[in-house]
Amino acid sequence: MNSLKIRNINKQYKNFKALENINLDIEENKIYGLLGNNGAGKSTLLNIINNRIYSTSGSVELDDENAFNNETVQNNIFLMSEVDLYEKRMTIKKIFKWTKAFYGDFNYDLANQMVRDFNVDVNKRIGALSTGYRSICKLIVALCVPCKYIFLDEPVLGLDAKHRQLFYNVLIESYVDKPRTFVISTHLIEEISNLLEHIIIIEQGQIILNQPLDNLYSDFVFISGNRIEIESYTNDEKLKIIGGEYLGDFASVLVLVNRDDIEIPSKFKQNSFDLQKLFLYLSERKEENHENISSNSI
Repeated sequence: MNSLKIRNINKQYKNFKALENINLDIEENKIYGLLGNNGAGKSTLLNIINNRIYSTSGSVELDDENAFNNETVQNNIFLMSEVDLYEKRMTIKKIFKWTKAFYGDFNYDLANQMVRDFNVDVNKRIGALSTGYRSICKLIVALCVPCKYIFLDEPVLGLDAKHRQLFYNVLIESYVDKPRTFVISTHLIEEISNLLEHIIIIEQGQIILNQPLDNLYSDFVFISGNRIEIESYTNDEKLKIIGGEYLGDFASVLVLVNRDDIEIPSKFKQNSFDLQKLFLYLSERKEENHENISSNSI
């Protein structure tokens, strides 16, 4: 299977290292979540992959071809971001036409469906739209270009709850109809968790987690119960507390399990998997201990 290969990417500004030794394989026909706090390096990484800024060192390859300054490769990669690249006086209709001319194709059937669903006036100029409707128009373009890899950086900026849910539904329908790779960078972790197949967490310019979502369900367990009993139980080389919440004698913790045959005692309640809490605990641990976490790290 072909993949987009990011190898040893570093980005150094004058007094700040934005990215450090980033290595990723982004495979075909999967939906990824790229998670990280503000300033973690998400947008910098996406801009490097999409040839909008240069890395200090490292490479990005698609089908064994260097992606930097390579028009053939870049025509298979699309980034939708907060940055408005269109001339403000362009109408939505003209943006669709311009996109088709640039990429060689455009899914007008899907675009027309989304125009109807989101009630978009295609004769309006992009500069006259609200933040939410500019996001919607850019999302229509992102879902309708003929690219193998679609990167969505904070895609639902300015959208209300109804429009966000509508977008998630259209995304899944479009993905089922025409599989390709989506990489979604967002702060709304709970909303997109059921869309994702693979999780990448970046913090302080480093990848601290890179796992299929199914692995996380088996590698990480949320348990709650008596604090002393939980601390005694997790004082074991096969277990590791990643983070938790404590109230008096009560504890609710996230545990990294290092073996498949671990059985959680019945006196502890196993809580449902919570991707947002996993992200928060791992981010806090990285900030405190400069430690990367994975199922192979202990």
